[in-house]
Amino acid sequence: METPNKIVIYTDGSSRGNPGPGGFGAILMFGQLRKEISQGFRKTTNNRMELLAVIIALESLKTNALPVFIFTDSKYVVDSVSKKWLDKWIKTNFAGGKKNKDLWLRYAKIAANFQIQFNWVKGHADNPLNNRCDLLATTAADGKDLLIDLEFERNY
Repeated sequence: METPNKIVIYTDGSSRGNPGPGGFGAILMFGQLRKEISQGFRKTTNNRMELLAVIIALESLKTNALPVFIFTDSKYVVDSVSKKWLDKWIKTNFAGGKKNKDLWLRYAKIAANFQIQFNWVKGHADNPLNNRCDLLATTAADGKDLLIDLEFERNY
């Protein structure tokens, strides 16, 4: 039997209106193990849900000893990390009104514990795992018992 040597995560976020009801979906995979997670919020933005999907997925991991490969259709998330925009935002305390400071700081804190490689995938294309995450996110956004995105509703 092959021993897994990495964790693979697919994520997506959605909002019905921007802002509006939103949700995220994530699929975490390790070898033959697979876990799906999703949640909806009553008022939020697409970018917040894209980022929250990554955060919740990372916070759900039980080990940080393996590399993590994250696949997302969010250029916002991929570019912010890969192009080091986030590093600049943190150094300047998000000067100029950069949005989602609460989530970016939460991401930076959890991400520091992992070896992460981001991979951009085209959304709404022929990628079954990305499409599944999209379904999880939109179903969560359309669901009942939506949570309150307190930081968003308080500050935006």
